[in-house]
Amino acid sequence: MKLQFLGAARTVTGSRHLVEANGCRILLDCGLLQGKRKEAFEENRRPLPGGPPDVVVLSHAHIDHSGNLPSLVRRGYSGPIWATPATRDLCSLMLQDSAQIQVHDVNFVNKLRKRQGRAPFEPLYRPEDALNALELFQGLAYGRWREIGPGVKLRFTDAGHMLGSAHVWLEITEPGREPRRLLFSGDIGRKGIPILRDPELPLEGTDILLMESTYAGRSHPPYAESEAELSRIVQEAHAAHRVVLIPAFAVGRTQQLVVALHRLHDQGRIPGMPVFVDSPLATDVTSVFRLHPETYDAETLESLHQPGNPFSFRALRYTRSVEDSQRLNDLRGPAIIIASSGMIEHGRILHHLRNRIMKDDTLLLITGWQAPHTLGRLLSEGATQVFIHGESFPVNCEVRELTGFSGHADQAELDEWVGSMRRKPSHTFIVHGEEEGALGLAQHLGERFQLPDVRVPRQGESFEL
Repeated sequence: MKLQFLGAARTVTGSRHLVEANGCRILLDCGLLQGKRKEAFEENRRPLPGGPPDVVVLSHAHIDHSGNLPSLVRRGYSGPIWATPATRDLCSLMLQDSAQIQVHDVNFVNKLRKRQGRAPFEPLYRPEDALNALELFQGLAYGRWREIGPGVKLRFTDAGHMLGSAHVWLEITEPGREPRRLLFSGDIGRKGIPILRDPELPLEGTDILLMESTYAGRSHPPYAESEAELSRIVQEAHAAHRVVLIPAFAVGRTQQLVVALHRLHDQGRIPGMPVFVDSPLATDVTSVFRLHPETYDAETLESLHQPGNPFSFRALRYTRSVEDSQRLNDLRGPAIIIASSGMIEHGRILHHLRNRIMKDDTLLLITGWQAPHTLGRLLSEGATQVFIHGESFPVNCEVRELTGFSGHADQAELDEWVGSMRRKPSHTFIVHGEEEGALGLAQHLGERFQLPDVRVPRQGESFEL
């Protein structure tokens, strides 16, 4: 068996891990690298070594795990893409949206290149490539084994990170060897977060482990404290007649915030100020959430039997058209605007921030991890001047962070997840984390659980097992 790490190695985004066994090449995830523009532009266009794989397995629908699938198909991939049914349904929206962004961004850059007399770029992929990728999806429910290649079986278990997210289990039987289990954690969710069930613990254990490390070495406050802090922030903004601008991923974070604001509103813990979800994708994704109650926790399932639904309340408005979005430019506080993207790299959040970043009556509330070199990371680190759409703006708005809404397990939850395994892995690879955190987690897991071989692979590095 051979493993090669082609993304999310000593960084968080761009998930791509290649498993080769019995002559079968299995690609775990096919995500976009996000962050520094030039580096991402080049890396996302780099073809897989050895050509397209035989099989693709997708842990979940976030773009840093799924967003390069249309590019893979454009280069000739025609095999199956295995995913949970909810992941498949989310990707039907997200990959088409990503394709539109690819075309839009390249068109913007090409206008500048034309004025400079330089040759135009091609988009990474187009909407038709996204549609071609969607035709290859194969749904597999949690808990079922399915043969996906010679001597290779696949099973998904619930990762609790976002709708449809999965831990990926491969059982690989090579000639003359006992079957070996490989477990790819995907992104590990948190316990006690609304909407979704808690992540399923890998009790049986595994021989080979690929494990994420996004929040290694860090702790989240209890969710109830984060919800209480959100209540205080909204109350203060209401009293000061401020607009609270919240960048949020269209999938997962937006729905989580809506449910939290709904609960706070119903409990009288926030005033009745208007809340706008200004994202056509988030609006469509929320409809997909309603189609998959099999992923819900008990509290959310119970709420489905009450009047209304978890994703709407009296003060909430979903805006879809460009005209409705533009009208929010004239909105005065108090109000809340939730818009994507979560790292402030694309989408309507950029237009709202461009309009409000110089105003001290605006509060920018960052509620999730921000990749290095993104606009969200720059603002969270206290930048006083930033570029939006190529134009420089002073940062006069207040910027605050609220980390307790993260969908990633923290250090204690990562420990619990690994500690639950009855059979500890003989080979462990730490991925999906910034270098310092990944290296720290590797040392910590090796010492705490006496794991014999824990490594932090570099980009492109391969291992024979």
